Amino acid sequence: MALDTFAAIDFETANNERTSVCSVGIVVVRNGVVADSFYSLIKPEPEYYTFWCQQVHGITIDDTRNAPVFPEVWKQVEPLIEGMPLVAHNKAFDENCLKAVFRCYQMDYPDYTFLCTLQKSKRVWPCGHHNLDIIAERCGYHLANHHHALADAEACAAIALKLFNHNNDPYYMEAKDKVLETMKQAGTPLNAGKVAELSGLDRKEVDKAMKQLKEEGAIVSPKRCYWEPK
Repeated sequence: MALDTFAAIDFETANNERTSVCSVGIVVVRNGVVADSFYSLIKPEPEYYTFWCQQVHGITIDDTRNAPVFPEVWKQVEPLIEGMPLVAHNKAFDENCLKAVFRCYQMDYPDYTFLCTLQKSKRVWPCGHHNLDIIAERCGYHLANHHHALADAEACAAIALKLFNHNNDPYYMEAKDKVLETMKQAGTPLNAGKVAELSGLDRKEVDKAMKQLKEEGAIVSPKRCYWEPK
């Protein structure tokens, strides 16, 4: 699906409760161009910080002691994202946070449409890690301030513009990802020559990719190039 108008969203939390959002970043994209952005600290509920959450994003209770509560922040966000799908990297986290904090403050949830760049990246690149910073680099965007909500939303927006608008273009896939995808689609053992023919890769690239996939345990034999689902 093509996606050129949306709002990328990222939450950080103070503790393990999904209601404890302590910051939000929003990047609004219209017609393929970043049109607006929003960032705010939020007074979390419950109002305490775990050590590990602080280690991730660096926000402390002193930072949010006088911050607005979520309903006040969302009054500013709502008009910016009206009628738009929301996009997050790992939507399971951000969507659950949003629903939880709406319930916490007894607000009517508008049933936002959520799309996930994490899920999309796993379809485009079956192998490797899919952390936000790694996928952003693959899409040509350098994430300099990871775990700052606005910086993460900006990276998510850049990823969405690439991956939702290129129909899984193999240009964005590494050689080993293309090899594995070729084998999956074939559904039968293939030798390296056949993989090279079907994937459009150079035979040397295929041999190297097959060796990497064998080392990672993704294929049974680098000679027969046999893929076995786990």
